[in-house]
Amino acid sequence: MLTLIKALSIALAVVLVSGASVAAIAVTQFATKVSANAVDISNGATDAPAIPQLGSFEGGFNVLVVGVDNSLTQSAAYGDRTGTLNDVNILLHVSADHKSAVVISIPRDLVVSQPACTDPDTGKVSKAVSSSAMNASFGRGGLGCVVSTVAALTGLTIPYAGLISFEGTVAMADAVGGVPICLNDAIKDPYTGLDLPAGTSVVSGTAALAYLRSRHGVGDGSDLSRISSQQAYMSSLMRVMKSSATLTDVSKLSALATAAGTNLKLSTSLANIPTMVGMALALKDIDLNQLVFVQYPSATDPDNLAKLVPSTALAKKLFAAVTADQSFTLDAKSLGNSAELDPTATPAATPAATSTPTPTPTAPATDAATGTPTPAATDAAAPVEIAGLRGQTASQQTCSIAYNY
Repeated sequence: MLTLIKALSIALAVVLVSGASVAAIAVTQFATKVSANAVDISNGATDAPAIPQLGSFEGGFNVLVVGVDNSLTQSAAYGDRTGTLNDVNILLHVSADHKSAVVISIPRDLVVSQPACTDPDTGKVSKAVSSSAMNASFGRGGLGCVVSTVAALTGLTIPYAGLISFEGTVAMADAVGGVPICLNDAIKDPYTGLDLPAGTSVVSGTAALAYLRSRHGVGDGSDLSRISSQQAYMSSLMRVMKSSATLTDVSKLSALATAAGTNLKLSTSLANIPTMVGMALALKDIDLNQLVFVQYPSATDPDNLAKLVPSTALAKKLFAAVTADQSFTLDAKSLGNSAELDPTATPAATPAATSTPTPTPTAPATDAATGTPTPAATDAAAPVEIAGLRGQTASQQTCSIAYNY
C-alpha cells in the first residue's frame, strides 16, 4: 500500500523555523492560503488554545503531522482507493526550554484503542473501538480523530496539527531544492519506481517520494524499516534547512512558503501567523544533536502477524521523558538493521581544547535567618539513555540498508 513520507513532520517544522523569514517575504499571501485550508481538529470539543502574541512561543508544545495515502485532489498516478488512510502519523514535541525536541513516528499498523469521533464535515459520529489499526482513524472522523487517537495513546495534549498528501510531498521536496540521501547498495524497487545507485544521491520531487515510500527496497522489507529510512531523510532535510545556503536564499524560502501554503492543511489553531512565528522563534536554535527521531515502541501482534501492538514498558519510559522534558539519548543499536552510519560522512568539527582555570573555592551559601547551608544550584538534568528505542538524531548522517530479496 502506498505510504506518504514521514519527512513532512519536519517539512512542517521547517515552515515554522522559516516562519519569520516567510512572514517578511509573503506574509499576506501565505496567511491567506493557510487560513483557507484550515482544518477543525476539536473532535467535538469547544475549547481552543489562545493565539499567542507575536514573539517566541512560551513553554513547550506538541504538533501532529498526518500524511494521507489518498485525497480528493490526488493524481491517478498514485493509485485508486475507495477510502483515505492516515498512513503517516508523526508527533513533534518541543521542550519548554526550547533546547530539545523529539519527533515520534507512530506506525500505521499499530493496533490501539480509539475514542469516539465526530466528522467535522458530515457530523457523523463513530463509536469508540477497543482495537483498530492506527491508519483507520482518519476514516472515522478526519484529522481531529487522528489527533484524539494519538493523544489517548501518548497521554499528551495535542493542540496543533497538519495534513498533507502525495502532491504536497512532491511540492515540498522540490521547493527545498533536493535532499542528500545515502544507500549502502543500489536499490531498484519496482513497487515505487525507486532506482538509485549506492552512495549519496540528491533527490527531489517524485524521486524523493519514491525513496520515502519504499518498503520493499530497504531493511527487512517492513514498514518499520521504511520509517528508519524516512528518519534518515528527515535528518538530512534538517541539515539542509539549517545551512546558510538555504536560510539566506530568498527564492527557496519563497518557494517553500508557496508550497506549504498551497499543500499543507493546518489546524485552525495553527493556521495563523502569530502562532507559526512564535513556534519558529522557539525552534530556530535547537541543536541538531538535541533533535531526536524515534519510532513509537512496538512489537508484532501475536494475533495478526501483519499488525503491531504497543511495547508498553518501553513506551512508558519514552513518554515519561517526553512529559518531563527530560532530554535522552539512544543506545548503540538504535539504527537496527535498516540503517548504518555513513562511512564517508565528514565528522562534525571538534572545538579546540582550551585551558580551564582552576576555580577558587568559595564558602557555601547560608540561610540568613538560620545560618544553615543552602542547596547549591544544580545544572539541568543530564540526558538519560533509553535503551531499545529505534531512531537517530538529526546530526547523524546515515545510509539506508538495501533489502536483498
